[in-house]
Amino acid sequence: MTSKIVDFSSDTPIDVDLSVEWMDGSGPSEPLVQVHALDEHTYVLRQSLKTHYEGPFIFLLLGNTGALMIDSGATETWPLRETVDGIIADWLVTHPNPTYSLTVAHSHSHGDHTAGDVQFADRPNTSIVPANLEGVQGFFGFTNWPNETVNFDLGGRVVSVIAGPGHEEAATVFYDPWTGILFTGDTVYPGRLYVPDMPAYIATLERVIAFMAAVPVSYLMGCHIEMSSTPGEDHPLGSLSHPGEAPMPMLPGQLFMLHERAVAIAGTPGVHTYDDVIIYNGKAVVDGYLGR
Repeated sequence: MTSKIVDFSSDTPIDVDLSVEWMDGSGPSEPLVQVHALDEHTYVLRQSLKTHYEGPFIFLLLGNTGALMIDSGATETWPLRETVDGIIADWLVTHPNPTYSLTVAHSHSHGDHTAGDVQFADRPNTSIVPANLEGVQGFFGFTNWPNETVNFDLGGRVVSVIAGPGHEEAATVFYDPWTGILFTGDTVYPGRLYVPDMPAYIATLERVIAFMAAVPVSYLMGCHIEMSSTPGEDHPLGSLSHPGEAPMPMLPGQLFMLHERAVAIAGTPGVHTYDDVIIYNGKAVVDGYLGR
């Protein structure tokens, strides 16, 4: 069968399907993983809050020669590998490629985003990006971290990788021109933004804002939902259900507001609450809240 090559460079960004109600841990028979297709080449997976209170999101982007998975979840044992393998196998029915690869990358190195890596250790044609600064720089080819953006080609679907320290030193932000989405990890999401290094965080926001000036951005998608539908109220740390969550996608304008807020509070360590996010400014503040 001849492989159907997808043109990922024309008529972009596409309209994505956001008509999804995310499982929030409150359902009695909730699955361990929820899968939603933004389009036939882009998937969002959520790990159930019943398996871990972080309830992280994982993103799978399919290109002509390979797929990119951003993050691997909060536990070693949950049905991530079989779910991802199934999505890829179904996609390859109409896009056959015997050497199709998978790259497991990370928004940053924290354990709730890397624990599932072990499931892919023996997977053929699979690369796992080391979850540390040296590994990220080496794998993607950064030579002037953090002051550059590099490209990663999935076969006509060229994803931009932006250095994103501030929340964590090896953090990255991924931009997909096909969907117009910035995948922002724990740097920007509707929840508690833990910022141990505020100067680096502000510099990251400014890099992303400068990047946005040259490309169309539809949405920002981070890796958690912690805010509730009530402005300024979050679901407490450790909650195994989040009834009434805020929407997961954020809009580009919220990034500009976040930058203004970060600059305004840079010299004021502490907890700063806004309608759509809560900023924990300072390493001592973050460590104290997380009990470490």
